[in-house]
Amino acid sequence: QGHERPVGDFCPICTLPIPLPMDDHSSFESCCVTRVCDGCTLAAQKRGMFDCAFCRTPMPNNDADKLAMIRARVKKKDPEAIYHLGTKYCHGELGLQKDMQMAVELWTEASELGSIEAIFNLGNAYFNGDGV
Repeated sequence: QGHERPVGDFCPICTLPIPLPMDDHSSFESCCVTRVCDGCTLAAQKRGMFDCAFCRTPMPNNDADKLAMIRARVKKKDPEAIYHLGTKYCHGELGLQKDMQMAVELWTEASELGSIEAIFNLGNAYFNGDGV
């Protein structure tokens, strides 16, 4: 209807736009730092594949393994992984202690690498005075 959605709003497998709200209709895969729609995940499971539908990596069983996968992508300077790690620090998830200053540092790095979501969260942090 005249508005374009960012590239990350499309499933990388079926290339269809993920319905909004995206968190309700897709899952974030920590192995490849990719958001895959629930339809593609279900189709893969019906074929007997319970690994990541996008990269075929076995799914981690615990938070420590998920965190290790995300940190491996952060070392490679993946902006979406850096943004995602910042979000985990912001909310204190995956066994991390809540640390807004670390989240802001990570979001700043991710925004410099081109992450739209990091720019948004960084703007909110500055607006609210959180961690800055």
